[in-house]
Amino acid sequence: MAKSRITIIGLGLIGGSIGLALRRAKVESEIVGHDREPLKARKAKKLGAVDRADWNLISACEGADMVIIATPLMAIKETLEAIAPYLKPGCLVTDTASVKGRVMEWAQATLPESVSFVGGDPIVRGAGTGLEAASADLFKGALYCLCPSPNAAPEAVQLATDLVGLLGAEPYFLDPVEHDGLMAGVDHLPFLLSATLLGITTQSASWREMRKLAGGAFESATHFASSDPSTYRDTCLVNGPNIVRWIDACLEGLRALREIIVTEDAEKLEAAFEGAMVAREGWLRGKETGNWEAEEGPERPSATSFLAQLFGLRAWGRKPLP
Repeated sequence: MAKSRITIIGLGLIGGSIGLALRRAKVESEIVGHDREPLKARKAKKLGAVDRADWNLISACEGADMVIIATPLMAIKETLEAIAPYLKPGCLVTDTASVKGRVMEWAQATLPESVSFVGGDPIVRGAGTGLEAASADLFKGALYCLCPSPNAAPEAVQLATDLVGLLGAEPYFLDPVEHDGLMAGVDHLPFLLSATLLGITTQSASWREMRKLAGGAFESATHFASSDPSTYRDTCLVNGPNIVRWIDACLEGLRALREIIVTEDAEKLEAAFEGAMVAREGWLRGKETGNWEAEEGPERPSATSFLAQLFGLRAWGRKPLP
C-alpha cells in the first residue's frame, strides 16, 4: 500500500518547523517540500524537515493527501490557482496566514468541491526568522487557530485537528471574520505601532543624538517578527478595515493619555499604568497556564477598570465568543 503524502509549500520558519515537528512525531507519511528558492528546499531536506524536495510545484502537490501552504499571504492565492486542477479528491488543503477571511474566499472560489480547505494560523512566540530558526518545538503548547470552510468534510476537519496535535499545539476553532478582527488588535496593530515609533524618532532632527540613548525599551517596542516588509504591507491591504478600527481605538487612547499628562493628574496617570500592568500580568498568567477563564471574573481591580474606561473598552467584562 502506497504511503500517504504531506506536501509543505514554503519552507521558512513555519513551514520548516512543521516539517521538523512531523518528522519527530514519526508520521507514517512521506513529507515533500517545495519552495520558490530551490536552495532553501535543499537546505530543508538537509535539516531533516522534509523527506524530499521537489522543485516543481505541481509535481509536489499532485497525489498529496494533505497540502500545507506556508507561503507569504499574497502568494497563497496564486498557489491555490496553480495547484487546484491537480489535487486528488479527498485532499485537505490548509494554510498558516495571519489573515483568514480573504484566504477562505480564495479557497472557496478556486478549489474543487472534492477538496476540503481548513484555514490555519499558529500563534507562536517570536523565535527568529527564516528556515535557520525553524524548530520542532515551535508549536509546543501554542494555540493553533482553525477555520474550516463551510463545505469541508468532517474527516478533513478531524485531520486538521490531528495535525495540530502532532505539532504539539492546541486547536482553537473560530469564525474567520472574528479571527481577523481579533488578530488586527494583537498581531497587526503592534507592528504598525513599531513602524510609527521608528518613523517619528528616526526622522526627528534629534535622532543623531537620540539613537545613542535608545535602550531595551526602544528595542523591544520596535521589534518586527518578520524581516520581509511585504508581509506587513500585504496584511494591511488584506485586513485593512479591521486594522483601521484598532488604529482609531489606539488614537483615542493616546488622546486620553495626552489629556491627563497635560493636566498633570498624577492619580489618573498612576492608575493608567497600574491598570496596564495588571492587565498584562493577567494575560501572561493565562498564556502560561492556559486557564483564560480565571481572568474573566465579573470583578476587576479598580485600576484595571479605570484603564477600560480610559481607552473606551466598553466590553471589558464581556467573555470572548467560543
